[in-house]
Amino acid sequence: MFNTASTTPEKILQMLAALLLFAAVLGIILFIAAKFGGRRGDKVVAWLYLLPTVLLLAVGLIYPGLRTIYESFFDAAGKNFIGLDNYGTIFTDKDQLTVLRNTVIWVVLVPFVATAIGLVYAILVDKSRFESFAKALIFLPMSISFVAAGVIWKFMYEYRPDQGNVKQIGLINQIIVWLGGKPQQLLIESPLNTFLLIVVMIWIQAGFAMTILSAAIKAIPDDIIEAARLDGVNAWSMFRKITLPSVQPTVVVVLTTIGIATLKVFDIVRTMTGGQFKTSVVANEFYSQTFRADNQGLGAALAVLLFILVIPIVAYNIRTLRRSEAS
Repeated sequence: MFNTASTTPEKILQMLAALLLFAAVLGIILFIAAKFGGRRGDKVVAWLYLLPTVLLLAVGLIYPGLRTIYESFFDAAGKNFIGLDNYGTIFTDKDQLTVLRNTVIWVVLVPFVATAIGLVYAILVDKSRFESFAKALIFLPMSISFVAAGVIWKFMYEYRPDQGNVKQIGLINQIIVWLGGKPQQLLIESPLNTFLLIVVMIWIQAGFAMTILSAAIKAIPDDIIEAARLDGVNAWSMFRKITLPSVQPTVVVVLTTIGIATLKVFDIVRTMTGGQFKTSVVANEFYSQTFRADNQGLGAALAVLLFILVIPIVAYNIRTLRRSEAS
């Protein structure tokens, strides 16, 4: 057993030391900044304040990233240099190809379906009598962690063998029984199980999409909407010609944000299936290879692949935001 009495003072001392170090660094920065004045001094002060952030990024992000890239060229034990073999395994091994297929399905379905649901819902409840209550209902899953959502939906898909009068505790299987069917082990049937996991992510992200898009819809000038109504524009034309073009930059931001979250999805898969039954995705496979299979090289390669997949989405998001700000 651990001796908590002896470790607690050590942790307190470490915390105090970290706080003192932070205070000392901040004091030095303020002392040096006070020595400069004028426009040139403002630039020096700005760089001084940015210095701690840059150092933290270097220690906590840049160095680990470069280290991960380096380790991806080595074998499972991290001792022998094997070049691009780990990357070759990702794109040739049957199991790894299944992981890539699942990741593509997630990234294609989740952002577009969640954004579409959020947009339609935001339009339908906009300026209605029960708008606040209706928005709260769909936003509520956002307040739940991915792990909790996974546990909830695992119970939703729960299966019990069809033996006599055994009642199903899983809602989906109980509905199947009510309709005259037989209960199914939903989470072990591939590729159906992947789509059932995707439902959980859509359930969570639709509320985020609705909230952001609702704010964008409310920002559309009323005179434009009134002018369109006076011209006899129907609901579909209003959506296609006015609402959608007006909120297009926001739609792009929502799509890319949900896309990045989907690429990194781990909790739902880990909680509901553990990546078994052909449901694993890149983030989960990275964890499995690194910490369970003890394959450091392949795990690092998967982490690098995940980073590469995120880069174009982030770059496109930044370019779109700059373009919208310039226009």
